[in-house]
Amino acid sequence: MSKIIFAGTPDFAAVHLKALIDAGIIPCAVYTQPDRPAGRGHKLTPSPVKELALLHNIEVLTPENFKNKEDVDKFLSFNADLAIVVAYGVILPDSIVHGPKLGCINVHGSLLPAYRGAAPIQRALLDGNDRTGVTIMKIVKELDAGDMLIKAEIPISADDTSGSLFDKLASLGAKTLVDNLPDILAEKITAKKQDPSLATYAKKITKEEARLNFNDSAENCNLKIRGLNPWPIANASIDNIVFKIFKAKVLNDNQGKEPGTIISVDKKGISVACAEGAVCLEIIQAPGKGRVNAADFARSRSDIFSVGKKFE
Repeated sequence: MSKIIFAGTPDFAAVHLKALIDAGIIPCAVYTQPDRPAGRGHKLTPSPVKELALLHNIEVLTPENFKNKEDVDKFLSFNADLAIVVAYGVILPDSIVHGPKLGCINVHGSLLPAYRGAAPIQRALLDGNDRTGVTIMKIVKELDAGDMLIKAEIPISADDTSGSLFDKLASLGAKTLVDNLPDILAEKITAKKQDPSLATYAKKITKEEARLNFNDSAENCNLKIRGLNPWPIANASIDNIVFKIFKAKVLNDNQGKEPGTIISVDKKGISVACAEGAVCLEIIQAPGKGRVNAADFARSRSDIFSVGKKFE
């Protein structure tokens, strides 16, 4: 039976590890990032992958990196046939990449060569794509540039957020990995090189991107609201109060109002003019408060949300 090492850190990776375990494919070792501070108390917290591996009595290793010879030697001592890497977040040196007999493979959340990099799922949504998927590829030194083994794709629905898309792609990636792993191990799949001329880069999401710009089109504002949910959440300010915006709907008519102007407040929500069209804000959150229906909040705070007022 083949010996496999699994390396991953967040929930997205844990879904893949669970699929392997459920299929009876138990890694000989699991690598994940060290425990990190989390929550209000900043308590050291294990990664989702570590929690799952320990639950199944799988050996877990958490090096910060592989700069120490001892960590490299330990990895090589498993004499693995293959290493599966999913959202690990640690740069792998050549000694690790070429350590297993069949090298290392990665499950990436895009249809490569599009959206190489840190935030492929969010960027595909922010760019208004109607389809996305996963690619299983061989790991090479250049970021996400390895030869492709398998691709699987799904549509992006009109109400998808990056959160819902993460869940869909985690399930798709896990199933694609488990279904094709026997052929990967048997070297029955012919790898296909990526066309570098088609490569795009999905840069990391930052908090600074979260501010809505109503001078943009309503469609792009809504894509930002969807693409930055569940983090960092799109926001806009009025009366010097910053409101997070979790859900909105695109409207075709801005009624000739300046971008940022509230054009109606009704049971559907708070409609705000954009450069093209308008967005109806449906779920919002005030500082220090929970998420609320925008229409209900606006009725209780008509001093803030009244027709003709402008977002800053």
